[in-house]
Amino acid sequence: GEEDVQTMVAEYDRRRQVIVQGFNSIGLPTFEPQGAFYAFPSVAHLGLSSEQFCDRLITEEHVAVVPGDAFGPSGAGFVRACYATSMDKIEEALERIERFVRRVS
Repeated sequence: GEEDVQTMVAEYDRRRQVIVQGFNSIGLPTFEPQGAFYAFPSVAHLGLSSEQFCDRLITEEHVAVVPGDAFGPSGAGFVRACYATSMDKIEEALERIERFVRRVS
């Protein structure tokens, strides 16, 4: 059992690194989470509220993220993205998000 746990820990660490590096390279500043399956990139500089960003992203690119202000006022200008999914889905989502950010920038 312990070997399987260590394999999963390493895999989620890899997913975390990919999503954080992906968001940062797209131009969405993101701190590396230390204990969750969620990244919290900033979208404030795009001129959209968190809710507008999320609504347009799901409509235009079919990628779901959650407005940061759903977690309190300090989350305004951020979105929450879960990386507890396959690497293929993470990479596809990052491509779609990058396309969207290029359009709205």
